[in-house]
Amino acid sequence: MIEGYFDGCMEPKNPGGHGAWGGVVIIDGKTVWSSGGYIGSGPKYSNNCSEYAGATAVIQECLKHDGVCIIKGDSKLVIMQLSKRWKVRGGLYRPFYEEAMVWWNKLKPRAKLQWVPRKENSLCDALSKKVLKDMGIRFRIQPNE
Repeated sequence: MIEGYFDGCMEPKNPGGHGAWGGVVIIDGKTVWSSGGYIGSGPKYSNNCSEYAGATAVIQECLKHDGVCIIKGDSKLVIMQLSKRWKVRGGLYRPFYEEAMVWWNKLKPRAKLQWVPRKENSLCDALSKKVLKDMGIRFRIQPNE
């Protein structure tokens, strides 16, 4: 069983702040990949962009491994839109959604999506925030975390 977790963050404001993602892939209980990345800053970016970037990175990593996958995240928007349960409208995240769908369509035959509460996604949350903290970004939305 392959488990992929993703998260995203945007600081010090949303939209328009700095965006980052975190992701982890676990195979049979062992972490085989964990990473985080920066997506950019400014008025073209929102937290949802960061969430989608994280989902894309995790899906791409899962494609490198054989087996059944479950992709988990605490973004209900990402989970519901990738699973086609919610419509995609406009939004700053639209290009990030479109890229995620390209990769998700490749993994989908052997995978499923699952929403998890934020407390079950703490490692990815920390990875995404570490990217921004290492850049010296000041946190305002979640300053004490």
